[in-house]
Amino acid sequence: MASKQITPTRMELTRLKKKLTTATRGHKLLKDKRDELMRQFLEKVRENKALREHVEKGIEAANKNFLLARAGMQDQVLNTAMLAPKQRVSVEAGMENVMSVEIPTFDFKTRTPDQNDIFSYGFAFTSSDLDGAVKSLADVFPDMLKLAEIEKSCQLMAVEIEKTRRRVNALEHVMIPELQANIKYISMKLDENERSTQIRLMKVKDMVLKDAHNYETF
Repeated sequence: MASKQITPTRMELTRLKKKLTTATRGHKLLKDKRDELMRQFLEKVRENKALREHVEKGIEAANKNFLLARAGMQDQVLNTAMLAPKQRVSVEAGMENVMSVEIPTFDFKTRTPDQNDIFSYGFAFTSSDLDGAVKSLADVFPDMLKLAEIEKSCQLMAVEIEKTRRRVNALEHVMIPELQANIKYISMKLDENERSTQIRLMKVKDMVLKDAHNYETF
């Protein structure tokens, strides 16, 4: 239904037609953006599921090894062995633009590339179970970092998908139909005014001819 505030003029009609063209183009672009975001979101969800299962298995294995090490070692020896870490890890956070969504990226660097530096203790007084636990955690750490990156990306993309969906629906079900109704209303009013003008001109012509030549048209 056309708005009652609309002024039925040709200038307003031209303005609304341009606005409708822009809204239609924006609607298509937003739909394409929404579809591409959904595709990438589903890919990340599948990747997140597989990675989470892998990380949980790694953490579970590390916990089992820690329990075995705790059972086979004295608490004081275990606490002393884990007191001073030998390796140091630094994490760098960045941003990546995916369909106008700023998603985080994480990268890490170790102080030294030597894998044996993860063991901060000597092997003489510790059990092999503790070695396995530390190695399991070291192996699963990159996947844990990747999992955090993907899960945060999924959250941000889900928010953007919802925003885009609302905009698409607003354009499709509110703005574009309203513009089309207003354009139709103005066009009908202009046609009606044009017919009324033609009828008045014909009547004026009849009056002029009748006054000038005493001639009537039928």
